[in-house]
Amino acid sequence: MKHSTEYVECKFNDVRRENEVVVRLEAQEVKKRDKFKYLGSVIQSNGEIDEDVSHRIGAGWMKWKLASGVLCDKKVPPKLKGKFYRVVVRPALLYGAECWPVKNSHTQRMKVAEMRMLRWMCGLTRRDRARNETIREKVGVTSVECKMREARLRWFGHVKRRGMDAPVRRCERLALDGFRRGRGRPKKYWGEVIRRDMEQLQLTEDMTLDRKVWKTRITAED
Repeated sequence: MKHSTEYVECKFNDVRRENEVVVRLEAQEVKKRDKFKYLGSVIQSNGEIDEDVSHRIGAGWMKWKLASGVLCDKKVPPKLKGKFYRVVVRPALLYGAECWPVKNSHTQRMKVAEMRMLRWMCGLTRRDRARNETIREKVGVTSVECKMREARLRWFGHVKRRGMDAPVRRCERLALDGFRRGRGRPKKYWGEVIRRDMEQLQLTEDMTLDRKVWKTRITAED
């Protein structure tokens, strides 16, 4: 009997083993993959998020194209287009982004994709030399970078308000036995991104305990 089962091995460091592990199911070797889609997100074996970012941008464009009849209609007011974009397109673009350990290159890709959508909504191209800020103000849409930061900090607040026995809090205390970092630049971790976000907005961890105050401080208004 042939199985369609596949698996991904998550590598927490770049150290290679001499003998690769072979997974079998009823004597049949299970195919190993470098990435796997789970609940709408793409998980890579090397712990990076490049594939997931590409997938989200693609999902955002798919929603944009389905709604292009409204978004590109010259009879529809720009502010209404912006509201439609925020409700329909942006959630698809940002799904799962609250857990991304983003690099500047990832953020830039998201910003480029969003600005292209907003320009086309306004019937403009780069040749028109309209400033990004002008276009955002016209449709009433804040930068995707700010909304990504808001999503990260909102999730961080949820995590910190959970009890120490909650599974999500236990993950914070996980320690990997025999962990060794490979050569080259170290991977970027979610905690590092959160610390940077909090420094930018002058936040402290104890603020997370007051849900109302935290929400007010992290919200990026459109």
